[in-house]
Amino acid sequence: MTEHSDDILTRLPARLKEARRAQGLSLEAVANLSGVSRSMVSQIERGESSPTIATLWNLTRALQVDFAGLLDVGDSQDRIEVLRAVDVPKIENMGQGCRIRILSPPEEAGGHEVYDIRFDQGGALNSQPHTRGAMEQLTVLEGKIHVRSGAAEHQLQAGDTARYAADVAHAITAPEGAARVFLIVKNA
Repeated sequence: MTEHSDDILTRLPARLKEARRAQGLSLEAVANLSGVSRSMVSQIERGESSPTIATLWNLTRALQVDFAGLLDVGDSQDRIEVLRAVDVPKIENMGQGCRIRILSPPEEAGGHEVYDIRFDQGGALNSQPHTRGAMEQLTVLEGKIHVRSGAAEHQLQAGDTARYAADVAHAITAPEGAARVFLIVKNA
């Protein structure tokens, strides 16, 4: 084994752990997102196990980090990170009749989050209050949307933007047909 490959094996556990923590993910969350067992993720982070290329690929996709960059010793400037459409993380188990794609970088989780949400007719995303002072800004890209924040309600159509409190119960629905929105969540 070369000296360079020994360096990689030394750095890999810390870099994986750093990527997981930067996103605020637990070992269990990474296991669920990657399909790699929780115990294996823990062993890799502690340097007790060397992952296969397939395992490392699954972990880097789940953590939304660049596979080559994770192992690279060079400078990270002068590059463009690309996340292909098929690799954009999705939230499948929230709301009814809606598909949520996470567009914001993982390190922004809990701070400034960006979503692309597609609604089927009658689709709804009902949310419990976020952290105190949280705000949402929603722009309708296609169709018509009904927004509720606390007791306030408003109808929006394509091109409209609404900004509202997200630290109260709130909802986005598409009662009249399919719709698509661009949502920014800003936690205080």
